[in-house]
Amino acid sequence: MYVQGFVVPVPADNQDAYREVAEKFWSIARDYGCTGHIEAWEADVKDGKVTDFRKAVDLQDGEKVVFSWMTWPDKATADAAHGSMMADPRMETEFGPPDGSAMPFDGKRMIIGGFDVILDRKA
Repeated sequence: MYVQGFVVPVPADNQDAYREVAEKFWSIARDYGCTGHIEAWEADVKDGKVTDFRKAVDLQDGEKVVFSWMTWPDKATADAAHGSMMADPRMETEFGPPDGSAMPFDGKRMIIGGFDVILDRKA
């Protein structure tokens, strides 16, 4: 399994709009091999002494932190899906201009990374 993780600041009053965008993106990612997608809205994010989620995304007044991840069978599938998803016509019709101006969050402050799973346990 391969995991792509995201941390993004979202204006608190854009929660519903953000969820709608996430739902649309899930539909596209699933079509290209994504096996799971979780979006988690800030409920208990404390300030750290050195660093924290808020500092990482330069959180502004009135914003909340969203922590999300997508799971893929492997990195090769995720890498192949990226190009295909960006070329999918739904990306243009569902999300507005390519500059991100219609999105309910500031994508310039989003943190994105890919991770190899070293432990996966469920109760």
